[in-house]
Amino acid sequence: MPVMSLIESLRVLHAVRTDRHVVIPTMGSAREWMTLDSHPLDFIYAPSAMGHAPGLGLGVALARPDLQVIVCNGDGCQLMNLGCLVTTIAAAPANYVLIVFDNGVYEVTGGQATAATDRPVDLCAIARGCGFVSVFEFADIERWRADVFHVLAAPGPTFVVLKVAPVPGGAVPKSPAPAKDRARQFAVALTGQAKMSQIG
Repeated sequence: MPVMSLIESLRVLHAVRTDRHVVIPTMGSAREWMTLDSHPLDFIYAPSAMGHAPGLGLGVALARPDLQVIVCNGDGCQLMNLGCLVTTIAAAPANYVLIVFDNGVYEVTGGQATAATDRPVDLCAIARGCGFVSVFEFADIERWRADVFHVLAAPGPTFVVLKVAPVPGGAVPKSPAPAKDRARQFAVALTGQAKMSQIG
């Protein structure tokens, strides 16, 4: 099956994000997202414990239903917290999108194969089994580019798998600033957006 590059798949998302989107990338996607223009509603979740980004995004989505929250997760992270899929469906936020960048390895810890690499593990089937109705999978960059608006417009919560190639020598992402400072800045950005939506 063909795959796309991680950075190109993220560029597609970056090109269509607006002031109505919160983007929370972690691990490899956080490292690459930081090479693109930043936005106040980006929250780079790095360094982080693997598997926690979906829960953080879920909390933001529930707190700010007027914004669409997009979590950029890795397949290794997803495997470490499959329970978050059930929790997400129980909360049922219509404004939540979970994108899993599936490269088959724990890239930032040395490229070790995940337990699902050589087995027929279907993350989309798992998501459907948990109750996700809007489920998508892409391995071709042009298809992803053509369908990204359709994916973001689908009724949420939404689950997406992007088949991407591992980045050779992909390192652990470095936090762009101390976590406490970034959390404060992110809270200010979310509060400012809330005030603007009340005015508008």
